[in-house]
Amino acid sequence: MKKTYQIEVDCAVCASRCAEAINRLDGVINCKINYIMQEMEFHAADTGYDEILSNAIKIARRIEPDFEVIDEL
Repeated sequence: MKKTYQIEVDCAVCASRCAEAINRLDGVINCKINYIMQEMEFHAADTGYDEILSNAIKIARRIEPDFEVIDEL
């Protein structure tokens, strides 16, 4: 499943680090974070998608405590 989310992330370096860490998670096919647009394109396995997304958000918050998924686009 592939979805795009409006996010909040404070800096471009943090956005890049978050994307790199998320891409290493099991079940993640691809994650791209666009700092300028404040968007995250998230592609993960259909089975367990919500759990994978939840884990991705937790990982991102360890890197950038203010990381937030605001809404699905």
